[in-house]
Formats: sequence, C-alpha cells, structure tokens
Amino acid sequence: MSLRKLQRHLTWLESFITTVETGTLDGAAQHLGVARSVVSEHLRALEDSVTGGEQLLERGPGKRLKLTPRGERLYAATQGPLHQLDLKRLQDFASLEPNLRLGLNPTLSTALLDGLAAEMARRDIKLETSFGGAFDLVRQVQTRQLDLALGFTPLPPHRGVESQVLARLPFVVLASPLSPLAESHGERLQLKVGDLAAQPFVDWLRDDPYGGANSQRFTEASIAVKEVARVESFLQLYPALRAYGACAIAPDLRPLAPFPADLKVWKLKEPVPQFVEVVALEPAGGARAEALACLGFLKAHLARFHSTSKNRL
Repeated sequence: MSLRKLQRHLTWLESFITTVETGTLDGAAQHLGVARSVVSEHLRALEDSVTGGEQLLERGPGKRLKLTPRGERLYAATQGPLHQLDLKRLQDFASLEPNLRLGLNPTLSTALLDGLAAEMARRDIKLETSFGGAFDLVRQVQTRQLDLALGFTPLPPHRGVESQVLARLPFVVLASPLSPLAESHGERLQLKVGDLAAQPFVDWLRDDPYGGANSQRFTEASIAVKEVARVESFLQLYPALRAYGACAIAPDLRPLAPFPADLKVWKLKEPVPQFVEVVALEPAGGARAEALACLGFLKAHLARFHSTSKNRL
C-alpha cells in the first residue's frame, strides 16, 4: 500500500518502524524516499498522539537511535498487520501500564475466565479478551495481535508461535439424567463405547476433530448411535443433551471447571486412552510479564484441582 494512501497515524508508524530498523533518521528517510525532516515530523506526531509527547526513541551509542521502554512495547506490537492498528490500540501498546491481550477458545472462556479476570484485576493488569477457534487464535498470536491464547489440541501449523501444555484431559461420557443411558447404566462407574449402541447421541460437527474421533470409535466398536444433534462447543452441548435426552463423548473438563450438576458423567474406558491437551500459545521470543503472570495463575489453578479431579467419576 502506498504511504500516501495510509491513514495518517499509520504513515507516522511506518516512519517509526523504518527508523528503528535502519537505526537513523537519515537511513529511514532514504528508505522511504522522503526528506529527513519529514521522518522527524512523523516521529514527533506519533509521540504526541500515542505517548503524550514522551519519547519513543533516544540516542544510543554512536549516531544510532535506540528504543525507549515505551518504544519497545510499541515496536513489538507493530509486527502484526499495520491496517489493524488503530490509534487507540497504539496508545494501549505504548502504555507502560500493564495490560494483557488474551484470546480463548469459547469453552475455556466459560471455564476459566472468572478466575483469570479476578486474578488480573488483583494485579491491576488491564485485560482485553476475545474468542477464537484454533486457526483464529494461532493466526492472532503469529501476527502479535494477542499476547497469549488458550486453546485445545489439535492445532494448525504455528510457525512463530511457542506453545506449552497446561493440562491433559481424558474423555468421558456425558448424558441427560432422562436419557435411556442414564436409566440403564446410571450406577456404573465407567462405560465402553459399545455401551452407547443405539443411544440418542449428540456429536460434534463433522469438521471438528472430536466428531471425527467419535466416528472412528463407533466404527472400531461396530456400533451405530442415533445422532440427534451436532454442536461446536460445550456452550451448545449441555442444552442439546437436556433437550434430546441424549448422551455424548467429550473431554473431561473437571480439572478446569465442574460439569453441570444435573448431568450424568462416566469415565470412558478405551483400549488406547485418548487425551485432549489444553495449550497456551504466545509469540516466539518470550512471553511478556503480564502473560507470565496469567500462566502462573493457570498452572497453580490446574495443579490445585488435578489431584482431586483425576480420581473422580
């Protein structure tokens, strides 16, 4: 995109980025094909608009310029697409006040956000949250639109993104208390896939990895279920189970948050146990202090519930 077609603050930002990467005003001017005074004017305008006049760059060793702490935060944020950086977002990026841009899978948002938000508020960290599926979360971390993302495996390819496993969740069978399965197997502690034969069943969408895994389970067990609904997240699963008096196979969320008290839960016994991992994603190169604080809280939260949840029904 031509500089003259960019919004004014993005033209200033282009001068800032180029100055950082060339190290001098003269180098930036030569690269951009403008006068040195134009680059200087752009930097002053950006500082006035984003930091209230505080410097983003200062003179370092020799004639090269170096980033101030505000400049470092702003420059790190500019590695994403420029057209997504409005002036308010730039002000947030350049602020020295602690802030965290957090993306979550919808299910994890429901399970974890209450505790996370309370912890960030306690630490006086400004929290900016968003929903996203696996592809969206990876892309936004890659382009540094997010400082941290929380999702489930499997994940798409994620170059430029570092990941760590926070929890491994086995699978369980969930059912409405009015389902035929609850009536016939309510006293059992665990079920096999074969026990679901001919049961009304709520599956995940066919392009969802969980839906594909269930199809394989039924094929290997030589059974068929009566599919009554398909869903995309736990937010949709629970109402569907109740409405259809049905059952489902799903990851065991109890290390994160309890299932609704009215639903029946069994361990799923499989020849080869399968697991879903809860993962944290961050831009390559190291997490910011606010992201590390969030991860520390999550690890402590999960460790606290792991020992009590792993032996539950």
